[in-house]
Amino acid sequence: MGPRSVHLFADPSLHLEHTDPDRRDLFVSCGIALNHCVVALAALGWQSKIHRLPNPDESDHLASIEFHPVRPGEMDISLAAAIPQRRTDRRHYSSWPVPPGHIAMMGARAARMGVTLRRVETNDEFRAILARAARAHSQDAGYLGELASWSGRYGATAGVPARNVPASDQHSPVPARIFAGPALAQAPESDAEDDHGVVLALGTAADDVIARLRAGEATSQVLLTATSMGLASCILTEPLEIPATRDQLQAEVFGIGECPQVLLRIGWAPINADPLPATPRRPLSEVACNLDGFPLA
Repeated sequence: MGPRSVHLFADPSLHLEHTDPDRRDLFVSCGIALNHCVVALAALGWQSKIHRLPNPDESDHLASIEFHPVRPGEMDISLAAAIPQRRTDRRHYSSWPVPPGHIAMMGARAARMGVTLRRVETNDEFRAILARAARAHSQDAGYLGELASWSGRYGATAGVPARNVPASDQHSPVPARIFAGPALAQAPESDAEDDHGVVLALGTAADDVIARLRAGEATSQVLLTATSMGLASCILTEPLEIPATRDQLQAEVFGIGECPQVLLRIGWAPINADPLPATPRRPLSEVACNLDGFPLA
């Protein structure tokens, strides 16, 4: 934090080298945090000006934000209200279809970030790509070690808590990553065959740090928009973590000229699904400080 600015730095200590070898997930997640910050500031009456990669000599300095007073709009307030409500819901979704108009609105908001959003057909080829990514990870000892260390957690402030993860259902239209120690139950009588969720892909023209950061910002807009509409959502990163399956997704979804950065699953949660618990958050003292390195007063 500076006197009149906020700065975003990547935390290399949280980088998972085997899961995220090219740091795509790291930069995308930082982009999500960046946009959440901008949305929250807007709702409080501050318009942001973002400088991405402001210091060429410091690669982990991803963005600086300057801000000035502005009257918040209805969209600012709606998106900010969705921040504490948003959850990653990996359970089956209901049979209700997602209206095309909802997807179009998400696509329009992603486009403002310079990011393309496309609906993905969950056909046999798409499922085969997911299966190939899961198979590659199952043979990677380094990945499996990281998976065991950051998922299936109890009481930790980082990683994926066991209570937020259901067992992977390979009959699902979109089989999810196999996490350690899943402890979340599916909604009563929910069934993978009735799941009418949709998969959305976000892509960028380039594949550098700024492109990944912007993809994260667009992902934030899409997730918060979905939450404000009452939709459940889940980020899918596994098939993008393997170079071969990422290339296959590029060919399947975008073709030449755009790079896939994020996959999302969006749908309506069953009406009898239990509310998801919030995931733990690290203390403010661990994630924010003054520019001089001293704790916030």
